[in-house]
Amino acid sequence: MYSFSKQDIEQIKKKGISLNQIEYQINSFKKGFPFANLIAAATPKNGVLQLNDVLVETNINYFNEKAKNSKIVKFVPASGAASRMFKDLFEFRDALKTNEYEDLKKTGKYLKGIEFIENITKFAFYDNLRELQNNKTFNNKTELAISYIDLLLSEDGLNYANLPKALIKFHKYNDYSRKAIEEHLVEAAEYTKNKEGIANIHFTVSPNHLPLFKKEIENISYIYENNYNVNYNIDFSTQKSSTDTIAVDLNNEPFRENDGSLLFRPAGHGALIENLQEIDADIIFIKNIDNVAHSSKNEATIVMKKTLGGVALQIKELTFQLIRKLKQGTGIEESIEFIEKALGLEIDSQIITLDNENKAESLIYILNRPLRICGVVPNVGEPGGGPFWVDKNGKRSLQIVESAEIDQENDSQKKIMLEATHFNPVDLVCCTKDYQGNKFNLSEFVDHNAAFISEKSKDGKPLKAMELPGLWNGAMAFWNTIFIEVSIQSFNPVKTVNDLLRDMHKK
Repeated sequence: MYSFSKQDIEQIKKKGISLNQIEYQINSFKKGFPFANLIAAATPKNGVLQLNDVLVETNINYFNEKAKNSKIVKFVPASGAASRMFKDLFEFRDALKTNEYEDLKKTGKYLKGIEFIENITKFAFYDNLRELQNNKTFNNKTELAISYIDLLLSEDGLNYANLPKALIKFHKYNDYSRKAIEEHLVEAAEYTKNKEGIANIHFTVSPNHLPLFKKEIENISYIYENNYNVNYNIDFSTQKSSTDTIAVDLNNEPFRENDGSLLFRPAGHGALIENLQEIDADIIFIKNIDNVAHSSKNEATIVMKKTLGGVALQIKELTFQLIRKLKQGTGIEESIEFIEKALGLEIDSQIITLDNENKAESLIYILNRPLRICGVVPNVGEPGGGPFWVDKNGKRSLQIVESAEIDQENDSQKKIMLEATHFNPVDLVCCTKDYQGNKFNLSEFVDHNAAFISEKSKDGKPLKAMELPGLWNGAMAFWNTIFIEVSIQSFNPVKTVNDLLRDMHKK
């Protein structure tokens, strides 16, 4: 075991991390993590369900009926800072200020900067920029462009470079604009409201942004409660300090800050599995903060959400019925067929040879686990993990796999990756309670080998960082999973500011 000083041990304990965890993390840096073992891409008729109009309507009706008496929560990972949205603008502005942009033109970032400036009046925050300029005049277009970008990003202006994405104005309406967080309130009113008119939303936020979120909700929630005849129950959580991981240098020794203390880093969105654990709900919708459309074009999103919700509720109920039958000594053949055909899981040949009592227990073990229904969209070049058949511990299962988890040097694995027809837009519906109504211990269903190691730097010194298994990747690896194709119109992420110029973000 690595020898830590007394000060190190105090720092580790203060974060709520055990020495065994630290030792495991350091050893993991040394050994690395295995790549995913792809069997095949999940495609239509081979792992991805395509629903016709009749099935969509059936599932929506089922959802509408059952949702009245269910506790539904919309879970929104919203800790991401907006700084990445404006990365290209930073470089474009700096090039304009120094008049040195010949090299920038070669990267395409110059064209993105030009696109932003030429369409400046179309952005929801344009009126705020004009107000901040206070009718100031400019000698040329370059000065005007620099002014717009400075006011957008700097603390003297809108300070968007330092705000969370949730608090960025995304969409323009007739006489007002909406921020991303507001569009999530609108969505929640459409598919999480119960018969008492309550809509539950949970935002995961960074600790330093929590006061901003609370103030924003205080300022706006009553508007949407009045407009949509709903009462919001909104709460927040932050990523726990105990989920941070230690950083190491390139020799896999603990990385030290300039004052000699250990460096810990947030372990990515996979750490949010603990936040999800604390949600008490019959059904949980998960969707990223930046994946919203202008509400005038929300129909596809609402249809898909209710469809996925209907499938989740039906599969959950079927699963519970089968478990109860197995407990009573019946339903073995029915359960085997459901596991193989609906869940796509293989029944171990050894299970088939067991007596009925032990066979029933083995089948209950397979059925009695969290359920996720994943919306996937046809691959049109957007970033995101894809649906694949994967060998997990010698058994085939459906998984969401990121490109970083695939061995790009292995020709057969790369071939399977290129055969993918769909990708995951982080559109999940989850059921996290068992047939008796008890919450599953979600940590028991995590594939701890599905973690990432990346190279970063601190104070100019290189380091290696570890991210825990992604929330919808390794953190849900041993959940029961169903992939359903959803409309591309329901997927509208905003990764860069210019994405707001797309049709789905305009009236």
